[in-house]
Amino acid sequence: MGIVLSNQWLHKRRPYWERLAALLAQAEATGVRNLSHAELRETVLLYRQVAADLSTLRQDATARSYAEHVNLLLARAHHIIYSNRRTSLQNIVRFLRDEYPATVQRQFRYVLLSLAVLLAGALLGSVLTLARPQFMRTMLGPAMVATIERHEMWTHSVVAIAPEASSWIMTNNLSVCFAAFATGIVFGLGTLYMMFFNGLMLGVVGAACQQHGMAVDLWSFVAPHGALELPSIVLSGAAGFRLGQGVLFPGIYRRRDSIALAGAEATRIVAGIIPLLVIAGTLEGFFSPSSQPVWLKFTVGAVLFALLLLWLFGRSAKAVSASGGAAPHAAASGAAPARV
Repeated sequence: MGIVLSNQWLHKRRPYWERLAALLAQAEATGVRNLSHAELRETVLLYRQVAADLSTLRQDATARSYAEHVNLLLARAHHIIYSNRRTSLQNIVRFLRDEYPATVQRQFRYVLLSLAVLLAGALLGSVLTLARPQFMRTMLGPAMVATIERHEMWTHSVVAIAPEASSWIMTNNLSVCFAAFATGIVFGLGTLYMMFFNGLMLGVVGAACQQHGMAVDLWSFVAPHGALELPSIVLSGAAGFRLGQGVLFPGIYRRRDSIALAGAEATRIVAGIIPLLVIAGTLEGFFSPSSQPVWLKFTVGAVLFALLLLWLFGRSAKAVSASGGAAPHAAASGAAPARV
């Protein structure tokens, strides 16, 4: 349940935000090492206090502009305070356990947008394939069409070169996801194309295999690794759309600051899918094309997808922030204060 903050509370807290902004500007201009010991301690203390303020601001829907300003302020502070810390296994675990699910939940509208575009492409690909067989031949090429018409899965050869294939699959999946994210800088249009085209190809292949009685073969192959790979593509699309939103709609920020904040949040989304793609690539290289029973492949896919949902949505972002587990900001770097 939300709250409504009083002007008195905002007036009382604003000087702390301004003091933190001044210290950060000094550190960015002259270097962190030129701050005195007392100023460093004050910066860390203010960082913690302002982080608590952000949690309070997020409970008031009418204070969104203040929340965005404080969020960017904390991002700058986080970069300065933690930039010299080495990445440890503990930090990685904390990010994946707490911060990443909270990030996905905060950006969930972009996840839904990415999923909608992918499904729209898949629907169109299916309809066009069923209505116009020539469309399938154009999209898939003669070699793959011939394989489908012989009722052969094109994945059988993967088993013989599983280690090499797994490595190539991981690299390819990372490339696809990174492209879906990075092309968002072009006003989100690149991401829109990537997500729609991937969905279109998925629909074409699915409909073609259905027409030739190979639906079970296809989906039993896709299920184990697709339970992680397809959500990873959707998440990378969400990152691209978030980046595009920052370019198109800066809101209260200068455009460069809006892009910096959007880029930081989008990068965090992409960072979390890397372990998913490693697992998916391993499964696609070794398990998915194997001769294991169909029921086992579908079971593995269902279990992995259930665990993925539990990881991402098992706890609300508010609950994570309240427990102190997740950073309440996006890790942007070097961004200037917002205009508020």
